[in-house]
Order: sequence, then structure tokens, then C-alpha cells
Amino acid sequence: MASAGPGLSDGEVLELCRQRVLASPQSRLLDINEKSKLVRSVFCALRCELEILHDIASDPSVTEIMVNGPDDIFIEKDGRIVRADISFGEPARLGRVIQRIAAGVSREMNDLNPIVDARLADGSRINAVNSNIALGGPILTIRKFTRNRMTIDELIAQGGISEEAAEMLRVMVICGFNIFISGGTSSGKTTFLNVLSDFIPPEERVIVIEDSAELQIRGHENLVRLEAKQANAQGRGAVSIRELIKASLRMRPDRVIVGEVRDEAVIDMVAAMSTGHDGSLSTGHANSPEGMLRRLESLYLSGSGMPLAAVRAQIGQAIELFVHLARGADGKRRVTEIAELETNADSDIRLNTLFKYDPEKGLVRSGNPVRRREKLRFRTEGLLYLRSIGEAEA
Repeated sequence: MASAGPGLSDGEVLELCRQRVLASPQSRLLDINEKSKLVRSVFCALRCELEILHDIASDPSVTEIMVNGPDDIFIEKDGRIVRADISFGEPARLGRVIQRIAAGVSREMNDLNPIVDARLADGSRINAVNSNIALGGPILTIRKFTRNRMTIDELIAQGGISEEAAEMLRVMVICGFNIFISGGTSSGKTTFLNVLSDFIPPEERVIVIEDSAELQIRGHENLVRLEAKQANAQGRGAVSIRELIKASLRMRPDRVIVGEVRDEAVIDMVAAMSTGHDGSLSTGHANSPEGMLRRLESLYLSGSGMPLAAVRAQIGQAIELFVHLARGADGKRRVTEIAELETNADSDIRLNTLFKYDPEKGLVRSGNPVRRREKLRFRTEGLLYLRSIGEAEA
């Protein structure tokens, strides 16, 4: 926080700001609401790390803050993006805020290091771009950390998933299905991964690996959390997701959860899923389950050099279920498709859609039977589920 006199409390600084603003001749042209807003702005500029963004960042209904230069500030509030009626006034002021944030997490922000990704103390994730490559001035994006973690019941109540689909996923997580969650940016993948993790039996050992710690896994005492690390100013000390996945396999995990796979780390994620770590979970960016599957193939191919048939065989053996999420025009995030990954003797893989979103009916069963039933038959919960849907003997 910026200093406004040693030993002064926030209340004393606020009172000084009020006196200075009211004593200014220009303040006579402002109404009472404008004066209050100006006093608050001056106070935040002096005492708050985020300056004028402080009050917005403190609003629990705001999930994302997008600063496109000093005068263009937008927020995502209750699922909708709106312009915020505030301004930094000049690029230098915004630049100082970004540099202060970067310094607080031991990162540098300058012409030689123009892009910063970091996590704030409260868990919020930031991305900042310096003005030497951002034409409209420095860019700052803050994805806020959600303290009130959603449950499956809340997701059902909001229309994010149907009860029938939620019950199927609950059983499949318990039975150890390897599940991949796909979706676009801000579609709710991390939130949904949190929800699915609630179904993991509490006695199991869970290793969580993230690029930036966001997941809120609860109810598991035997939990290990690992976070990737970027290189320092000298280009040293980087630890990648791929390295963490490799290390996790030596920690005797029952399940491995990877917050997001976006590069050749997919090779090690697939290896983990294929070598006895059933029930592992991960996420990735895509516009559909089919798109996610093809993207995983491309990432695997680029990192391994293996033939496409071999890559498809590896992925087909590892991943059993895709869950796709999307954000609608109404701002709501929902599951739009659940698809099973099938393989055959020729290493061909295809998706067997189990649930599909219908704008009028919601998320409904497709009518296709579950093909991969070995794990369901191995546990009591799975057998009961198969009997409940009339597929126990098929």
C-alpha cells in the first residue's frame, strides 16, 4: 500500500482526503455524490495497492477486472461485462500500480519483461502487459479468487447441470473415470473441477498441480498442492507443469488433478492416467469435446513425434470422459455436453455423446448407452447406477 504519513490510520487518512477535497475551489462545482466519489478515489490512490480498482476488487459480485489502458476499464459482474465509471487518468499511474503488484510477487515489469503472470495474496490471478507492446497503454487483467466455493447442489439450482447428469458424474468420479473438462475462456472449468473433486473418496491421496493456484480442493487430508514457477530475471528457476506431473508420480498419488493442460505436458498427463492413477482430472481450452480431443492430439504429436495412430491409442486408453462447458448469451455458465471416449482395435477414437444441452429442455440424455462399464462394475456405486438406468446386464 502507498504511504500517506507514518503512523496514520486509514480513518485519519480518509479524513485528511475529505478536508483537502472540500477545501479545493474546484470541488464547489461538484454535487455531494461526486465529492464523495472523489474523496474515495484520492484515499484509494494513497492507501490501496490497486488504487482506484480497490473497491471494485472488493465487490464479491465482480469476477473479472479488465483494464485496457488508463481510461478504458471493464468488469464482469454477475456474468455480464460492463464499463466501470472510473479512470486512472494517465498511463504512468496505471503503470505504477502494475509495477507495484509485480514487485509484490517478486516479478519485474519493464521493457525487457513486458508480460507478467502472477497470483495475488488472496489467490486472484493477474496478467499485465507493458506499454511498450500495448498500444493503448498498460493492460491489466485480474481474475478474482472466489471464496464462496460452489457445490453441485448450487450448480443444479442455477441450471448449470441437470440432476441426472450430476448423478452420473458423481458415480463416475467415485469409480475412477479419467475425466477431462473442456471449455472456452471463463466458461467455468475451474469451478466445475472443484465441484467434481468433492466426489473423490476422502481417504484417497490427491496431488494437485497448477500453473497458478486457483483450485479449492476440500475434504481430503492427504492432499499435496504443487504450483509451477516461472523463471526469474536471470532466466533461472523455472519449474514447468510437465516437471511437476513427473514428480507427482513418485509421490504415490491415488489421483492426479492438473488445473490446465496447454502444452506438451499432455504427454505426462496421459501417462499418469494410463499407469494406474485412475480418477485423474484435468481441464483445457476448446470449443467442443471434439475440438478438445483434436487439440490434445496436436499437443501430444508436437511434443512426442509419435505417429498419429499411436498418439490416438494413448489418449484413447487414458481419457474416458469429456465434460464441456460454455457461457451462454445470458452470462450463465453451464455444462453443454458430456461425451464418452471410445476406442476400437484399429486405434480409432470417437466420442459417444451421453448428454447434450437443449436450449428448451436443458441438459438431456442422448439415449446412447454407456460403453465403458468396467470401472462401473468394479464398485458398488457403479453397479447401482447401471441398474438404475437399466444397463447393468448390457
